[in-house]
Amino acid sequence: MPQPPEIAARSYLLLDVTANQMLAQKDIDVPVEPASLTKLMTAYLVFQALQSKKIDLKQTLSVSERAWKMPGSRMFIDPKMKVPVEDLIKGMIVQSGNDATMALAEGVGGSAERFVQLMNDQALALGMQATTYKNPEGLTEVGHSTTARDLALLATRLMQDFPDYVAYYALKKYRYEGTPAANDSNRNVLLFRDPSVDGLKTGYTSAAGYCLVATAHRDFANLVTPGAAPGSAAATGSRRLLSIVLGTASDTARASESQKLLNWGYTAFEAVKLFDANQVVVSPPVWKGRDPVVKLGRPQSIVVAVPAGGAAKLKTQVLRTEPLVAPFAKGQAVATLRVTSNDQQLLDLPLLALQAVEQSGVLGRAWDALRLWIR
Repeated sequence: MPQPPEIAARSYLLLDVTANQMLAQKDIDVPVEPASLTKLMTAYLVFQALQSKKIDLKQTLSVSERAWKMPGSRMFIDPKMKVPVEDLIKGMIVQSGNDATMALAEGVGGSAERFVQLMNDQALALGMQATTYKNPEGLTEVGHSTTARDLALLATRLMQDFPDYVAYYALKKYRYEGTPAANDSNRNVLLFRDPSVDGLKTGYTSAAGYCLVATAHRDFANLVTPGAAPGSAAATGSRRLLSIVLGTASDTARASESQKLLNWGYTAFEAVKLFDANQVVVSPPVWKGRDPVVKLGRPQSIVVAVPAGGAAKLKTQVLRTEPLVAPFAKGQAVATLRVTSNDQQLLDLPLLALQAVEQSGVLGRAWDALRLWIR
């Protein structure tokens, strides 16, 4: 496998989001202070509240004394203001405003303390087992910690679960009317340097160092079927990578190290599209079912990241238990698609039933039971 470049960070990872493959990593399970990367979880809960219609973008929220007096990065709102939710979101994301973050937390959770409990509940629901939140904004507090692995899980789910709202992370500038103009630029300088970068969040405290969760998407064109003649089945698509660098020495370093990881991921690996969304990968026989087979595939395209030039060496294998006995619900995991290259395992993906298969009638089930017994 390609060796990643030297990255000057306490911990880092590079995830191919499209293929759901880890391409590079260092100390991704070591506890770290998340600083303002905490706001990714705050945003997750705010977007969840928007999606469920608990709040809406044009709704205005009050600015409490607590929010107004928040230290650190600010949007510069005050208790005399009634600020729309959408503006608070932009203030939290673009300006990394701790005041905007607190106003949103109090508006969604009723209190900051209740919101923090919701943050921890959501972290467990997402599988972020090594994360504990103590506040919604990310200021240093004993016990407030996460890991690079958990941050990757959160960032991936944020993009996946709320595609209508993650565009806020691509905003380069924002300032709320009546507030100082000197604080209007997004701290993620990669948004200004690399047109393929469209998020996500910076963070800094003296304890955490300079941190950045960055994501980019670029087009790819490659073979659909491993082993096919070159150029015989071209496929195009958008390939998304996610880089996380934690504990760098400066804001310049977090940007340059993130850019280094992203560029390496796009050049050292290539994306190979194996199957289209909802394409039947395999149709194994079914016992005691109204249909003779169950059609297996994925609702999303199946893409694998391989070392550059390695597409022709890919092999796929379907692993499943026998016999397959109905019923099967649509979306039920029935088998596993294993992808290897040079006998090295790259990826295991569950194959799902693309259509439901109901049980057959009494006579059909009895006949198949007899056949299974003879078998």
